[in-house]
Amino acid sequence: MKNISINIKHGDTAQFNNNAAFCVGTGRMGLALQKEYQEQLAMAQAEAGFKHIRGHGLFCDDMAIYQPYTDADGVERVTYNFTYLDRVMDYYKEQGIKPFLELGFMPEKLASGTQTIFYWKGNTTPPKDDAAWCNLVKATLHHLAERYGEDEVSSWPCEVWNEPNLPGFWENADKEKYLHLYEVTSQAVKEALPNMRVGGPAVCGGSTTPDWIRDFLTFCRDKKLPLDFVSRHAYMGETPERKGKYMYHTMRTVDDLYSEMKGTRELIDSFPEYKGMEMHITEFNTSYNPFCPIHDTNLNAAYIAGILACFGDVAASYSYWTFGDVFEEAGVPVRPFHGGFGMIANQLIAKPTLWTFAFFNNLKGECVYRDEHMVLMRRKDGSYEGVAWNLCREERSEMNIDLNVPAEGTVGLLTRTVDEKCCNPLKAWHDMGEPASLTNAQLDFLRKAGQPLCQSTNVDADDGWVAVKLHLKENAVVHFELTSISEESDYGYDYHWYRKHS
Repeated sequence: MKNISINIKHGDTAQFNNNAAFCVGTGRMGLALQKEYQEQLAMAQAEAGFKHIRGHGLFCDDMAIYQPYTDADGVERVTYNFTYLDRVMDYYKEQGIKPFLELGFMPEKLASGTQTIFYWKGNTTPPKDDAAWCNLVKATLHHLAERYGEDEVSSWPCEVWNEPNLPGFWENADKEKYLHLYEVTSQAVKEALPNMRVGGPAVCGGSTTPDWIRDFLTFCRDKKLPLDFVSRHAYMGETPERKGKYMYHTMRTVDDLYSEMKGTRELIDSFPEYKGMEMHITEFNTSYNPFCPIHDTNLNAAYIAGILACFGDVAASYSYWTFGDVFEEAGVPVRPFHGGFGMIANQLIAKPTLWTFAFFNNLKGECVYRDEHMVLMRRKDGSYEGVAWNLCREERSEMNIDLNVPAEGTVGLLTRTVDEKCCNPLKAWHDMGEPASLTNAQLDFLRKAGQPLCQSTNVDADDGWVAVKLHLKENAVVHFELTSISEESDYGYDYHWYRKHS
């Protein structure tokens, strides 16, 4: 059993930059037309309230935007169809979330090659015609500005492509061709909407990342190209082991992943022209595979808590990949739990990681304490709110946190607990026999099994201090509030009467 004692004094402060709500990831844009996708996003917004959403496939053929044709006189022409785009953007607006635009992939009729990626065959080759590509970008941004307002659309960040340092996402991982794409695309963005923020290179982690970012910044500096932010991705998975279609791998530590992100921050700052420029981690998660069971677990939720506590020190945003399991990169999921990226399983079953984001995204006040187990905020009214977690890697043990804070009178302690015992729908599904198709009764049970345990108690302050004990089981994530209370009971209503007379 771990035992930790934390004492908070008047005037204590701690650094904590909470950017967890800025952005969340999604599957390809075309999936946003599905009812289940829309229900999952509404659920994520109701609990965690994200500000932006980023995903692939804006220009893929299922969105049907790019429409070249040959007219009766044999003249080649291009029209743009924004029907599906409008439906998606209208729904995002309804949910109070703004796009973080990713410009890609290549429409088939504009592509220079046939290489595709994923079950849904997103084309990952450069455009065969730069002018036609730039016209597509400008036409799309102009349309969005006309429909939603230039000031509004200009506030949406705009990223050029996705993971061009990986040959699957960009043909041959050709750096020179990507830099050229960024050059013409960033200029097209600024021509369409001068105040829109544009950036890249959206590279994935690995040994090539520092060189890619350094060369990208050098290229933008030397060419004097538009650049408003630098983006990259971050995943924790180490050497994979496969069983069937599923992937298992050990995880890097939170400190190791943070150190890599800090290195990128320092690399950006080493360029005088870009020192202090926003860095956006436009994808992050534990595993990089959509069939990795860790995503369904309480362990995942505890890992993510550690990441959310520190990533804001180096990044303006860090976008969890993804909010829901309506996701088809490796095919359509056939079971409610399959290791999908999402924080919500299909059929609207909350996974533990949803609550990690709900707890962090709703934190209010000034940070007074932060370490590898807890973030504590003091709100304007003098009450306290925090998140504590017990990440168990090799050593699996429970944890007690003895917390002492300044307070007067009687204090109410409210906790919402997510751990392997009280909020573990994956275990409930396993105990059912892992059914591929759920009955209504099973679905109802799993939805309820995915809810935090809510508990409460009162603690009396002693000489200006209140002491509370937080008990965290293995891989627990706990949200807690400490608030001074006063009795407001209606005359004659006696909470204790039946306890005394039964």
